[in-house]
Amino acid sequence: MDISITTPALLFPAISVLFLAYSNRFLAIANRIREQHNLFNKTQSPVAKKQIDSLRLRLRFIVGMQLMAVIGIICCIFAMGLIFYRLQYYGNLIFGFSMAFIILSLLASISEILLSTKAINIELEDMEAS
Repeated sequence: MDISITTPALLFPAISVLFLAYSNRFLAIANRIREQHNLFNKTQSPVAKKQIDSLRLRLRFIVGMQLMAVIGIICCIFAMGLIFYRLQYYGNLIFGFSMAFIILSLLASISEILLSTKAINIELEDMEAS
């Protein structure tokens, strides 16, 4: 199956929304890390320590999500260039890589959401124990 140059271009609107969401997550996590750091320095709370560990892992996932999305975009642009230069087979192949990286990015996003839920549960357990 041959794709036209417009097929990879269809991903561009979704990519901007994806990056907006990932950037917002990153900024929220960065702010939360600063809050937890201050709390831990004041109280040496084991709950704060658990949250810091969770936030570190979540931050790694978010950076990974962003990197995979960037690689996906770059592959998408290369695919468009290859299709433009009538190298259809290679364009299709690279576009497939592009979709794979974006899917991996979305799967990492799901994992980060699950970690986020665990972090919220840590807070809830601490409130219940008090």
